[in-house]
Amino acid sequence: MTDNKWIADKLLAERSLSMQEWRNLLENPQEDIVEYVRLKARKVTDRVFGRQVYVRGLIEFTNICKKDCYYCGIRKSNNEVERYRLTEEEILICCEEGYDAGFRTFVLQGGEDGYYTEDRLCGLVKEIHKTYPDCAITLSVGEWETESYRKFYEAGAERFLLRQETANEVHYGKLHPKMQTFSNRMRCLHDLKEIGYQTGCGFLVGSPYQSFDCIIEDLLFLERFQPHMVGIGPFLPAKNTPFSEEQAGSSEMTLFLLSVIRLMLPTVLLPATTALGTARADGRIKGLLHGANVIMPNLSPKRVRDKYALYDNKVHSGTEAAEHLEALRKELAKENFTVAISRGDAPGFAK
Repeated sequence: MTDNKWIADKLLAERSLSMQEWRNLLENPQEDIVEYVRLKARKVTDRVFGRQVYVRGLIEFTNICKKDCYYCGIRKSNNEVERYRLTEEEILICCEEGYDAGFRTFVLQGGEDGYYTEDRLCGLVKEIHKTYPDCAITLSVGEWETESYRKFYEAGAERFLLRQETANEVHYGKLHPKMQTFSNRMRCLHDLKEIGYQTGCGFLVGSPYQSFDCIIEDLLFLERFQPHMVGIGPFLPAKNTPFSEEQAGSSEMTLFLLSVIRLMLPTVLLPATTALGTARADGRIKGLLHGANVIMPNLSPKRVRDKYALYDNKVHSGTEAAEHLEALRKELAKENFTVAISRGDAPGFAK
């Protein structure tokens, strides 16, 4: 057994590695190591979740954003974006169609749009919660003050997704303008977990200026923070951004990191992200085979799917759309996966 296989076994047993052990595992992983870790990760996932895949109905309700993240296609300074905002009524129609199709989790994702104030978001969450009390509501709406997060939670939102993007403060500063601070992002994440949300974080793989040590810091952060969900995907460049000409992140490294995260956090909810599905046609299935257990089909109206362009060439048709849920079931069945018609809570939060 090579040293790296021994390191993988240690990660599985102890869920923790030193900086040097992480370097040895991640730098230039050989094909046999990747496959060894993948098989271990899938075995762990099968033990905890079986072959069930949780589906989340994603509603991208606004691409208007006051933030100016350098990597993001809907950043404030991108004047080439065709902006849109769904009304509360349109969002509720998305929920109705999703519920009828079998979704029991709705993910409201959007830019930091000033129209959707604390009061409006609370009202929307309350209405969805009242109409679909057997469903989970996830928010992915960026940075807010502590009290706002608390009010969203009290209104009925039980989950929140907020990627740290990078756990290295210097690297964070290279991906964001100065007014967007690493300390505030960390404050938000800790607030969310303390309030009681099922909290999701995550990072970009292969983003500009990212070193292996940056990736290791992200993994060490996950070990400390113990999130309930982790969303990772390859960096994909977006038109009319400062990083539009940068090279895309590696889908192979993303897949390997999915397996590694599964060994470190056996019960975490781990999506095969749309970015991974955009980077490679078989990305979602490969993600599941590497230890992921969540897919987020798009419930947004067809007319806006290509406008929520965080990166170029985003997948927004075919089995990514909710109306093709049956096709998704057939696709997953080829690898003996089944779609779970349930809320799909993090272990320990089941209703």
